[in-house]
Amino acid sequence: MEELLNLLKDGHARTLEMLAAQLGTDLDDIKRKLEYLEMIGAIKRVSAFSCDGSHCSECAVHSHSGKDPCKGCLPDGGFKNMGEMWEVVSS
Repeated sequence: MEELLNLLKDGHARTLEMLAAQLGTDLDDIKRKLEYLEMIGAIKRVSAFSCDGSHCSECAVHSHSGKDPCKGCLPDGGFKNMGEMWEVVSS
């Protein structure tokens, strides 16, 4: 767990596959560890983008929850390869 937390603390974006490779384990193990760390409040999942309704005319016209960006705010092609990201909450 400590090694995973250290990787997450360095601020570099990594896919689940990259985390698994760096830690010498498999995807299921990484997912379990991330789920556990998230459940105990050590990390939190963060979005690559949050739309607050003020970025474009699409936002002003359509009301949405802020979780998902509207098409007007997304870059061409969206965030297809972005993956999930986590932020360390506690040390």
